Amino acid sequence: AVNNQSQAGAGLAPDNPFATPSPLPLHAPAFDVIRTEHYQPAFMAGMQQQLADMEAIASRSDAPTFDNTIVPMEKSGALLNRSRQVFSNMTSAHTNKDLQNIQTEMAPLLAAHSDNILLNGRLFARVEELYNTRDSLELTGEQQAVLRQHYEDFVRAGARLSEADQNRVRSLNEQLSTLQTKFEDNLLAVTKERSVFVDDVALLDGMSDADIAAAAETAKERGHEGQYVLEITNTTRVPILSSLNNRKLRERVWKASAHRAVGLDGGIDNRPLILEIAQLRAERARLLGFANHSAYKLQNQMAKTPEAARKMLTDLVPGVVARVQEEAADLRDMIKELGHDHDLAPW
Repeated sequence: AVNNQSQAGAGLAPDNPFATPSPLPLHAPAFDVIRTEHYQPAFMAGMQQQLADMEAIASRSDAPTFDNTIVPMEKSGALLNRSRQVFSNMTSAHTNKDLQNIQTEMAPLLAAHSDNILLNGRLFARVEELYNTRDSLELTGEQQAVLRQHYEDFVRAGARLSEADQNRVRSLNEQLSTLQTKFEDNLLAVTKERSVFVDDVALLDGMSDADIAAAAETAKERGHEGQYVLEITNTTRVPILSSLNNRKLRERVWKASAHRAVGLDGGIDNRPLILEIAQLRAERARLLGFANHSAYKLQNQMAKTPEAARKMLTDLVPGVVARVQEEAADLRDMIKELGHDHDLAPW
């Protein structure tokens, strides 16, 4: 019954494509019918349905079993999941101002929704009872893993904390969701802000005709017809650098990219946001019993501890540095062979 309720989009308009699973192969999103106004109603209905599903599980009077507790938990939230997955991919790869506004409004609501599930004491009690008796339940290896994951999710969310500390965790999660969304919005804005404008097509020597045409079209869309825009697509490894032959232009592109995230050369500056996020994460980690945010994030990952992760990285350094030095020597030889006398630089 829980699964059937979660699959249907009760409360949604019949024409909302998220109301039922997509009929396309593998339930691929039906992008031809999905519109911006479909997301928010699907989120709200999806959260309402999932909370109702979870409350039904938490309110059961019979003893918890894997089938009456973990299985319906796994099946809950289908509507929310299918709408959220499409939305997160759109905001990552093809966002716009309308999607960003929805993301800003929904981020704290979705954070609170997660807390409403993971800080539900009666629901946690059922999961904890199963976890504490797991060795006698004759579960398969896969079922053991799923049970452990659910139990750890509750504990890591603060299910064992006092009510006062849980309320503080809720507040921290809400603040962090808002700040992190703002940080991501700023990164997108900085990417546009740091775009490199070029007046002379000759400077684009090395780029393909298609890339040059795309750069011209982007400039036209931004109201700079007759120019060319080289967009910043990554922090330091901008793909276009491998094509451009003009060294001065490569330097402009590299610097625009390398300095973009924290406003080192003016413009949008994310550093105050970074500091606030770090402080709130540190407080949350301490409340949850961890020395710092890194310890919290790594506890259920392969490395387990910040020290192990740092050792894994530092162990790579000697070999990496040696190889970089070899490649740098090859590049310096290439510079001389091409008849230049400039120093080797990142660009």
